[in-house]
Amino acid sequence: MALKSSLNLENTTVLDIAYVAAGATVKPHGTCVPKAHVSTPLCRVQFSTQTSATSAMRAEAWLPDEWYGRFLGLGNGGLGGCISYRELDYGTSMHFATVGTNNGHDGDEGRAFLGNEEVLNDFAYRSIHVEAIIGKQIVETYYGQPHDKAYYLGCSTGGRQGTQTALKYPEDFDGILAGAPATDFNHLLHWSGMMARAIGAPEGTSSPAFIPPELWKLVAAEVLAQCDGLDGVRDGIITEPDACPFRPEALLCHDQGSGKCLTLAQVEALRTIYAPLYGDGELLYPRFDPGSEGIYIGGARFSGEFSHYPKDWLRYAVLNVTDYDFSQYGPAAGRAMEEVNPGGIATFDGDLSAFRDRGGKFLTYHGRIDPLIPSGNSKRVYDLVARTLRTASLDAFYRLIMVPGMGHCAGGPGAASFGQREGTNARNVSSHNALLALVDWVEGGVAPEAITGTADDGTERVHCRYPIRSVWDGEKFGCEN
Repeated sequence: MALKSSLNLENTTVLDIAYVAAGATVKPHGTCVPKAHVSTPLCRVQFSTQTSATSAMRAEAWLPDEWYGRFLGLGNGGLGGCISYRELDYGTSMHFATVGTNNGHDGDEGRAFLGNEEVLNDFAYRSIHVEAIIGKQIVETYYGQPHDKAYYLGCSTGGRQGTQTALKYPEDFDGILAGAPATDFNHLLHWSGMMARAIGAPEGTSSPAFIPPELWKLVAAEVLAQCDGLDGVRDGIITEPDACPFRPEALLCHDQGSGKCLTLAQVEALRTIYAPLYGDGELLYPRFDPGSEGIYIGGARFSGEFSHYPKDWLRYAVLNVTDYDFSQYGPAAGRAMEEVNPGGIATFDGDLSAFRDRGGKFLTYHGRIDPLIPSGNSKRVYDLVARTLRTASLDAFYRLIMVPGMGHCAGGPGAASFGQREGTNARNVSSHNALLALVDWVEGGVAPEAITGTADDGTERVHCRYPIRSVWDGEKFGCEN
């Protein structure tokens, strides 16, 4: 109660303050998760901040008893809408004072954007900035001293938020850990819609292009048959998907009744999926990574229906309507997304000079079998920054770690645990923990040359920073210029 009376935060209402013991569970805000685990003893501050006359965000600050002077802001996922409780627990377990928000609306869907530009602004850029401002004030009041360094942690939409923050508010964080960033956001969601269209959406199973899950298993096996050995070892992992010239014609049916091959329409669909998306001669988005199809066999991307992400974004954010005939989805929808660019969300700008010049460090990573955001986009953004800043190497402030065998943010057959988020803290040392590597970089000037990940079976692999290559030497993978 003493803390509540001493907090004087602009446009902010402190909703509740409670001390939480280690090992307890707490009731989260919203409906995204039923309960949240607390690993370390802390003070939990729940608050709401009015971000405009028609918008507000709900947030929480978790303040651990054992604090190392570091602030950690968290991102979101999808169209969320969801406070990252697992990352709140992860951050505090690593002794960061940690703050997360609901990004200005509740739930992982986009109806809240309908007719409310300010809610869109919260989602596109503002909530992380407000999180940093208000969160740091709470931290200083609670501990009686300001933080020493400020960090950011997020993946997917959270990776895009971290990138956008470095562009728009370079003073907010000293170090940013941005995984699988959903940058060039409008083109990403258009790419998602066009991939669904290629496989027959919204006609679903009635479309001749639809590929059922049992045939996706054949596709996944054939991709590995053609490309797994390109890196020098057959281990079920394609180290460099960009080097895989997958030829789906190898699966074309000769006997239409066998059920173990693909029709011409299905092969044509695959040729579309495994090719970059272009529009009016311009590259809109990189191709689906060969090897990614094995993560979710026939999953949400290729179910024969449109994912709710492009559907909600087009209807509620771009067109400001409640109904749209998705059987007509095509290039015009993508052009509309690009032209409207709600909230300036695109996040495809290479000018990180302000973040660089103030000493900020940007560490990002991407799984090479990410079925939701092609890993080639992270290479594309890195190269965009290099061209914009007119420098051959960004190593002084920006490092991109490519992770073979990892899916979206985590998981997969590869060495996909390296401390990038809750549940991936393989080792509490910076060589194996991306968050701690970022701390070493910011506070000690020791830049990560590579990150070592650990697989579910305990095997390890060194993950290289782009553009350094991952090379098999006959016994293990290493990094080679």
